[in-house]
Amino acid sequence: MNIKALGGCCAKSTQNFYNIKEAVQRMGLDVEVEQVSDTNEILNYGVMSTPGLVINDRAVSVGKLLSVEDAMALIKRYQGQSVEK
Repeated sequence: MNIKALGGCCAKSTQNFYNIKEAVQRMGLDVEVEQVSDTNEILNYGVMSTPGLVINDRAVSVGKLLSVEDAMALIKRYQGQSVEK
């Protein structure tokens, strides 16, 4: 599983990253959360506003600061899914 927190230039994106990391830790997952701040890479996911959350190469949250609980719910929902290409 791969998890990416999109954004990094504003306080909301930074807080989103920390909330996602906390969610992963609380869930006991051995997954590294990558913070993506490169605009071109963010746009490759079809994301036009940050903060965002990408799980297994799928944008699952866009333009919303997630609470730890919201991030946990999204991770549980999408952790076993992959993007069909």
